[in-house]
Amino acid sequence: MQTMAFSPEKENQNSMWFKHKKALNHVLFTMRRHSLTSKQTQPQNQRQRPPLTEFSQPTSKIEDFPLTNLVSDITLLLSDEILLKILARVPRSQRNSNFLVSKRWLNLQGRLVRSIKILDWDFLVSGRLFLRFPNLIRVHLVNGCLISSRNFGVICTHEAASFHIGSDVEVKDWFFNEKSVLEADEIDRGLKILASGCPNLRKLTVMNASEMGILSVAEECPTLQELELHMCNDQVLRGIAACQNLQVLKLTGAVDGSYNSLVSDLGLTILAQGCKKLVKIELSRCKGSYEGIKAIGQCCQTLEELIISDHRMENGWIFALPYCEKLKTLRFLSCKQIDQVSGADEHLGSCSALENLHIEKCQLRYKKVLGALFIVCQNVRDVVLKNCWGIDDDMFSTASGFRRVRSLSLEGCSLITTDGLESAIISWNELQSLKVKSCNNIKDCAPSSVFSSLKDLKWKPDSRSILSANLAGTGMGKKGYRIFKRSSDWKSLPAA
Repeated sequence: MQTMAFSPEKENQNSMWFKHKKALNHVLFTMRRHSLTSKQTQPQNQRQRPPLTEFSQPTSKIEDFPLTNLVSDITLLLSDEILLKILARVPRSQRNSNFLVSKRWLNLQGRLVRSIKILDWDFLVSGRLFLRFPNLIRVHLVNGCLISSRNFGVICTHEAASFHIGSDVEVKDWFFNEKSVLEADEIDRGLKILASGCPNLRKLTVMNASEMGILSVAEECPTLQELELHMCNDQVLRGIAACQNLQVLKLTGAVDGSYNSLVSDLGLTILAQGCKKLVKIELSRCKGSYEGIKAIGQCCQTLEELIISDHRMENGWIFALPYCEKLKTLRFLSCKQIDQVSGADEHLGSCSALENLHIEKCQLRYKKVLGALFIVCQNVRDVVLKNCWGIDDDMFSTASGFRRVRSLSLEGCSLITTDGLESAIISWNELQSLKVKSCNNIKDCAPSSVFSSLKDLKWKPDSRSILSANLAGTGMGKKGYRIFKRSSDWKSLPAA
């Protein structure tokens, strides 16, 4: 009986065989490709195999083995750059499962992610964020800035933030306040880490940051173009002024019942002098007056869109709007009042470049204020009034001063009637599009000859009359009345 002796050389050879198996697979794949290429280039008479004789045995070639037997993962033959281009063409809805294939695909999938919303602040501070997603350009940090327990399944959402609450929390503390937000020093530390790890950052959303935290982002991220700040004040705006290439800015000041911060004319002036390339500004719950809006109009020459949301502006600020010479879009959202105009109308200018006027969920109480706003916006082309309280026929008649309106959209304005609508737009010779929806006092009737020249008409003013018209002839809508009218019959039934 023969025994096999142990040989260290053979053991090393076997280990080297398994160690270089991937390289051998690549060599075999290359040999197969060359053999196929040489076979295609041979003449037709040389491609035929010689007949087998009794002394010859068929030889196996590398092309007789399928490629899947040579390599366990065929994508290993592709470089990262080629595989990234392939994965980038996969629809976004199907990309999330790609990281389950292998660790390599996990890393490649992370390189394709460009936008993220941070829920755990430690994920940012520990640096794992940049190892997992090295090519981020848009980061949302508001939810990560909140202090909340992950052990509770109840999630409370307040505007841009979502946080967990427990059963022991009092009702007054359900919405976040200053105590439920990380300290400014901790926020600044995270922003400094973020700036060093994402030098190509373009959009940032953060809460309760200080001047130093914004300065670190401005210095390390010169490509920053969009910035959204919550719990903002005048001091923070000193850091924003260092963002030279900033184009879109949203500031949120005080929130009733949650936190109180102040953005005044001082901060708006600092902002205007530092960020002269701004194209869009949204001021939410910010204070200010004529001087602050004037500074923005004079310094930000490229400003095209201004959004005023639930403002705390002082009276007379509307007189500064004409300084925004290139303003194209003006939006009012959830404002309890537009302004308390104290000056004469002859002192009002107009925004010559204005094209869009959008007023939504605002209280329009005074005719003089609305008339002054319409004078400033007299060159507007598209007008939207949506779910505005208080505007009636008399107030809407001030819109007759518009001469260049092409599109009008009315929705949820229940005090405007059909006569008020026609009397206001009868002089709008350029009107091409009209949309009327859920305005119950504008009856569901055939439009008059005033609307005959329109190219686009969407006429659904009264939802109740439309519903009754659709139910006509079906017998529905009356059966319930007949049943409940005979309620006396139910009283005669014996008790069970």
